[in-house]
Amino acid sequence: MVVAASFYAYTLYKKDREQKLRVTEFLKDYFALKPSRYTYSDIKKFTNKFKNKLGEGAYGTVFKGKLSNKVLVAVKILNDSSKGNDGEEFLNEVATIGQIHHINVVRLVGYCAEGLRRALVYEFLPNGSLHNYISLEVSKSGHQSTLRWETLQDIAIGVAKGIEYLHQGCEQQILHFDIKPHNVLLDHNFKPKVSDFGLAKLCSRDQSLVSVTTARGTLGYMAPEVFSKNFGNVSYKSDVYSFGMLLVEIVGGRNNTSETDEIYYPEWIYNLLEDGEDFQALIENEEDRKIAKKLATIGFWCIQWHPIGRPAMKTVVQMLETDEILNLPPNPFVSTTQSNTRITPSILELETIVE
Repeated sequence: MVVAASFYAYTLYKKDREQKLRVTEFLKDYFALKPSRYTYSDIKKFTNKFKNKLGEGAYGTVFKGKLSNKVLVAVKILNDSSKGNDGEEFLNEVATIGQIHHINVVRLVGYCAEGLRRALVYEFLPNGSLHNYISLEVSKSGHQSTLRWETLQDIAIGVAKGIEYLHQGCEQQILHFDIKPHNVLLDHNFKPKVSDFGLAKLCSRDQSLVSVTTARGTLGYMAPEVFSKNFGNVSYKSDVYSFGMLLVEIVGGRNNTSETDEIYYPEWIYNLLEDGEDFQALIENEEDRKIAKKLATIGFWCIQWHPIGRPAMKTVVQMLETDEILNLPPNPFVSTTQSNTRITPSILELETIVE
């Protein structure tokens, strides 16, 4: 009886201990998912007094840092708000990626807000940005690490899934407004994560149109309707356009020739697709050529001049994952008069969301 009672007591103790451990681990993970608030002293400690600079942009400078010996981070020190930055980038980042978690969206680990000092702490992605692997300038300088076409296709699918999540998977729809290779970061396995939400906007999921007071994004990736109301309404289709330009750049940036300097390279790629023999000469391997052709074809569907001619990101993901041969879309570079005859409008008129 004594042995049985002892065994019973030990079993209860063991179960109780395991339950406490599960609760402790759950709470640890739960709080780790939420961005932490750090002091500026913490930021200086993480970055070893800003010793390792990773890059610099319009809104701030990024440094490599350590939370511990095992956890590396990228710390963005935002420009002084007294010098023209009203803090919108900071608020956008914390309000958007600070509340969401997806395998293809960069994670905000924490932030700092002390007076005019503002910083954002992200997970560190060791392989840098996609731009480093497809940029013609980078490849000419001899610093490009070649990625296989299968890897580029996987990256494209991951980015598309990340954008689809922003558009449909969050409580509020998130429009990124700055999709480009520089803002696609790659982890140690070259899995992509969408980053830099400084220009993002939150809007209700049951609305698809949004009002913007100024142009948002980067020239070359910006949808026509974003910089001029004459081209239509701004919506999630604006991100689709930017993603399409990213796909076309993946294909065009792989070709290290002077031809792309003589003509607008997306149009050049479209012309190659229309002439199968020319595209075949561009990429010799048949399997690689299939992937490149698919990426370019989907890219051209995404950069149709009018938003109604572009697919939603859910459809884009399906197109990327299919093995079926896709039809080349209408030429997005012909005059708008010609384009209007090729596209049948099929969009509901929705109330514009006021900024």
